[in-house]
Amino acid sequence: MKRIAIIFEFGTLYGGEHSMLAVIDRLAGQWFEFVAIAPQHGRLADAIRQRSIRHVPLQLHDARGERLSRNAARNSLVDAIARCSPDVVHANSLSMSRLTGAIADEMAIPCIAHLRDIIKLTKAAINDLNSNRLLIAVSQATRNFHVEQGLDAAKTLVRYNGVDCDRYHLRPPTGWLKREFNLPNDCFLAATIGQIGLRKGQDVLAEAAVLAAEHLPDNCYLLVGERNSTKRESVDFEANVVACFQHAGLDKNFRCLGFREDIPRLMNEVDLLIHPSHQEPFGRVLLEAAASELPILATDVGGTTEILQDGDSARLVPPGNAQALADALIDLHSNPSMRTQFARKARSCVQLTFNIDQAVRELVDVWSQTAGSDTNQLCFSD
Repeated sequence: MKRIAIIFEFGTLYGGEHSMLAVIDRLAGQWFEFVAIAPQHGRLADAIRQRSIRHVPLQLHDARGERLSRNAARNSLVDAIARCSPDVVHANSLSMSRLTGAIADEMAIPCIAHLRDIIKLTKAAINDLNSNRLLIAVSQATRNFHVEQGLDAAKTLVRYNGVDCDRYHLRPPTGWLKREFNLPNDCFLAATIGQIGLRKGQDVLAEAAVLAAEHLPDNCYLLVGERNSTKRESVDFEANVVACFQHAGLDKNFRCLGFREDIPRLMNEVDLLIHPSHQEPFGRVLLEAAASELPILATDVGGTTEILQDGDSARLVPPGNAQALADALIDLHSNPSMRTQFARKARSCVQLTFNIDQAVRELVDVWSQTAGSDTNQLCFSD
């Protein structure tokens, strides 16, 4: 059994962590032994413990919470890898992929870098990434963006995330979510789900809700997720989103739910997912919503169009354009048959192309070839 060490940068549970854990869950002890090299505390540590995966703590911050220097972080990672003696090291974020690239030459262990971000990189960062044995981009858009910056095209594969279509599927709404937050039974309920921050565009959603209020005065909006950053700009961003609803007199139509563990059930209780990101390498929440047959209104950015097609399986609008978002929201609200058509098309696409078993097969193939193992005995459900 080959040992795969997965390196997680943060102790949080967002799309990248959920996507990797979903793959690990599906394999369930087949062929590979997994070790999580990750921060010692947080929701991710709890999830690792629940799965009985070996957990090697990774220290990337000092006692004051400040990020360690590059050299200190590098030494911490080398020590963690040495403690678990893996056959393959898989960095699950761009930042950790830089670190594995920096130590790849001195290790006799192949390193895989998983690129889950679309951000501008320095030449030094590109050099670090290219020092890994293999690079995995979560979308063609992510691959193209980084290859244009100098990433080694010959090393860079596209491997899509997958979603469990048995866990995320259409269920009749029961009204429990509206009762929990004391919302009217007949209100149209829209949700945005994800980490709260500038890149996710919750401020644009707030502005669009205000613009649409004349036509949709009874719409209700849920902000699901939490802010991870403690930087002043991030704190102010979240406060301004809330203030936008309040100043427009829409505070009764708005709820902040924070972190939720019941996203599959929650998606069955809302009428529309609004995903107003300014940039999105490959939004996992879009896969989850599509699998749940939840209609989607999103921005046309990054890898989104590799999942959804405007006017066919979703409504897509330009990023940062609150008026376009408001107009599309009004249109979708008034066309329930369109929403149903989009939702059915989106689920069909996810079942065909972005199901979890397909994602597992592709990562198994990568790990097997990198570690030199045979996967003929692996079994997957149809």
